[in-house]
Amino acid sequence: MKTVTLHNNVKMPLLGLGTYKLENNETTSDLIVKALDVGYRHIDTASAYGNEEAIGEGIKKSPVSRKNIFLVSKVANSDQGYDNTIKSFNESLKRLQTDYLDLYLIHWPKDLSNETWKAFEDLYKENKIRTIGVSNFLINHLEDLLLNAKITPMVNQVEFHPYLVQPELLDYCSKKNIKVEAWSPLMRGEILNIDLIDKLAKKYNKTHAQIVLRWNIQMGVITIPKSANIDRIKSNFQIFDFELSKEDMLSINQLDKGHRTGPDPNNFDF
Repeated sequence: MKTVTLHNNVKMPLLGLGTYKLENNETTSDLIVKALDVGYRHIDTASAYGNEEAIGEGIKKSPVSRKNIFLVSKVANSDQGYDNTIKSFNESLKRLQTDYLDLYLIHWPKDLSNETWKAFEDLYKENKIRTIGVSNFLINHLEDLLLNAKITPMVNQVEFHPYLVQPELLDYCSKKNIKVEAWSPLMRGEILNIDLIDKLAKKYNKTHAQIVLRWNIQMGVITIPKSANIDRIKSNFQIFDFELSKEDMLSINQLDKGHRTGPDPNNFDF
């Protein structure tokens, strides 16, 4: 599995499994076992998804050792603030049946994010989290956080796909040594309607999803496609045996139109 090295020298798998909207049941647990069997070593969840118990159960059932799995969760907006964050973090650990997280994220920027970040820094110093980061933070949110932060976030997980490249944000994060991670990389299926992606899928004899996920990887963006279908989960993993040309990479970049499939972080409270 290809990895990227975060600014504290922890290696994070470039490809992971997103679990948004997967239910908190045995079907999801079994899916986690199968995904780990396919080769995934990076699982992304959140307390707001309500499926941490199922994720934890899947990891427990898998023959893959916990230390070889990069497990990510997020603190919900309703749990932000110093004391609430510590409490929420411990509840997530309990649900996930683990004693540490590989990455913990602030799910959405909020007025309390600076307080929340202080809790993150303390949990990090106590070795309860290997890396800490944020999610859905735009440049203005990052600038506000960095005014008081003692530790720069290692990761910023944002909506990222061919219609929402956000080059200014990518550039800002690169300068601050913050790795960008993509959620909704497949645009909730909208990539199937893009002519260029269709053309490239035929050219490389790959699926639309494989083309877009490969583009993510070559952009240096960590990506977590979500699927409840094991065949798609397997297919999404098969992106390390080909490479897009520079011209094709540039063509995909030029599809950018600032189009969001999810909420605008500047006016959203999850």
